[in-house]
Amino acid sequence: MFISTAYAQTAAGAPPDAAAGLIQFLPLVLIFVVFYFLLIRPQQKKLKEHKTMLEALRRGDRVVTGGGIVGTVIKVGTEDDVTVEIAENVRVRVVRSTIQSVLARTEPAKASEPAEKK
Repeated sequence: MFISTAYAQTAAGAPPDAAAGLIQFLPLVLIFVVFYFLLIRPQQKKLKEHKTMLEALRRGDRVVTGGGIVGTVIKVGTEDDVTVEIAENVRVRVVRSTIQSVLARTEPAKASEPAEKK
């Protein structure tokens, strides 16, 4: 009722500029680039390192679980579980992805040398 309709018009004789549309999106593009390099890329790198660490788990490694329990890997089971000894004769099965870090790694077992032929 009291509001009149206003129409936006371009300057007389000036065609719409395509570069002006790109300039409007430039801040959004810059924000995305900053988020990628400051948030997304480091997180992907951290996840890749964690996955590599979990794949390299072996018997005898000292690990820390997500709950803060420190123990020694006794058995690396299937893809999803690991048996960890947290005290003498106290063994628990934990989901592999809950292991946060490896405190100490063990040396890989050496292959037994073949016996000399007589």
